[in-house]
Amino acid sequence: MVRIAALSDIHGNLPALAAVHKAVDAVRPDYVAICGDLVFNGPDPAGTLALVKELERAGAFVTLGNTDLAVGDGDFTAAFPWFTDGAPDAYQVAAEWARDQIGDDGIDYLRRLPSERRLRVGDDLILFCHGSPGSLTDGLGTDLDAVVTMERVGRTDAKVIVCGHTHMPEVREVGWRTIVNDGSAGYVFDGDPTASWALIEIDEGAVKAEIRRTEYDAMAAANAVSERGLPGDVYRAATIRTGKLVR
Repeated sequence: MVRIAALSDIHGNLPALAAVHKAVDAVRPDYVAICGDLVFNGPDPAGTLALVKELERAGAFVTLGNTDLAVGDGDFTAAFPWFTDGAPDAYQVAAEWARDQIGDDGIDYLRRLPSERRLRVGDDLILFCHGSPGSLTDGLGTDLDAVVTMERVGRTDAKVIVCGHTHMPEVREVGWRTIVNDGSAGYVFDGDPTASWALIEIDEGAVKAEIRRTEYDAMAAANAVSERGLPGDVYRAATIRTGKLVR
């Protein structure tokens, strides 16, 4: 049996990542995957990136997220294509602040990240991505039309698609594929202000996956965002504190 721990959408929330790191260590998985959106929005992008790099050195698969494009390259249209009139100033200021915090080495690191990673377990292919196969920004939310979902998952031969982006954790079967959306390890939207991640077990072709929740000091993280004082931080802090998207 192979066990994989997956997390994503940390968004610069180091206390949440540190708590998930401890929880993941406790289950001793064979592999760890970190599926993008590492530093944007949260109070400690530099500390978060340092821990992500530490996990990568220990063998974790790390992939790019759409907000990593905003921070690393300043490409706001690619990062946020749903804003047809351009990304709001609050997004641009937050990305520029994170860029200053992580410095040139951090920017270079984000720019080198692949958009996808793959792992073969026996005859089964596992895909790690941010939004969906082939896209950083097309998510796999449960509100999608079934035809759209099938089109998006049909872009890969992978039996298991591990993703994030929607900040809504879930495990779902789509035909012969399993979608594992680990939610968010730092900026979750489902109303539970804990850090979410996923544990996947593959045993002779059988796939079992579950969402895990890890408590951390969300109030302290929210206060740290508030104290930063950037445009939009009052909403970011409320999102971290409540576990619901506030904007």
